[in-house]
Amino acid sequence: MPLLRSVFAALCLLVVSTSTSADEPVRVTVADAYLEMHTGPGRGYPVDYVIERDESVEILMRRTNWFKVRADNGREGWVRERDMELTLDAYGEPVRFRSVSRSEFITSRWEIGALTGDFGGANIVNAYAGYSLSGNLSVEIGGSQVLGNFSNGYIASANLVHQTWPEWRVSPFFTLGTGVIRTEPKSTLVAAEDRTDQFAQVGAGVRTWLTRRLIFRAEYKSYVIFTSQDENEEIEEWKIGFGFFF
Repeated sequence: MPLLRSVFAALCLLVVSTSTSADEPVRVTVADAYLEMHTGPGRGYPVDYVIERDESVEILMRRTNWFKVRADNGREGWVRERDMELTLDAYGEPVRFRSVSRSEFITSRWEIGALTGDFGGANIVNAYAGYSLSGNLSVEIGGSQVLGNFSNGYIASANLVHQTWPEWRVSPFFTLGTGVIRTEPKSTLVAAEDRTDQFAQVGAGVRTWLTRRLIFRAEYKSYVIFTSQDENEEIEEWKIGFGFFF
């Protein structure tokens, strides 16, 4: 499913960058002896320009704890957050930058993310979106693509997710859900038919707040697939990945 792969790739790109842009450039004044501008957002990037005291800079965007700024002469570079907090705002007050707190992680309403792992011995890629009904209970919908040696599968699911201790930084959760799975055999030697079956699943996992709006998620699920054959199928699934809350 090309669309699902594109969603997963886009989410992974967000995990790497985790950048946000300011709505409008904010201008601050250098209060320390100087302000060092790096060529990129990291200590491994060299300093290629220094802004003197009492000069001003525009804040263009933020990436984790680094800020992209523009000097009065048009030079652009990246400055560490702790250095930016040595600047002054338009009223001559020290600048403080708001960071996402753990309380926002606990009280957030929406979560989207992407996971990958193992589905009964086959590779699986999953994208999901969730909405919190209360501090402990949320609903999620998801779509997955299963890539096996002999068949591919596509899963659409709806789940209830219960967090017993949402205030914990590493928060366990439990899931109960249902959905449909479509199996498309790859074999060309035998005329195998595509199948669409309903399933039920239960599972458990953990969510961990990493930084800003980024979370790490790991989960296990046990599926019972109600097939048209004599016996139902039982499949285990393991997945890990990243999500964003807002």
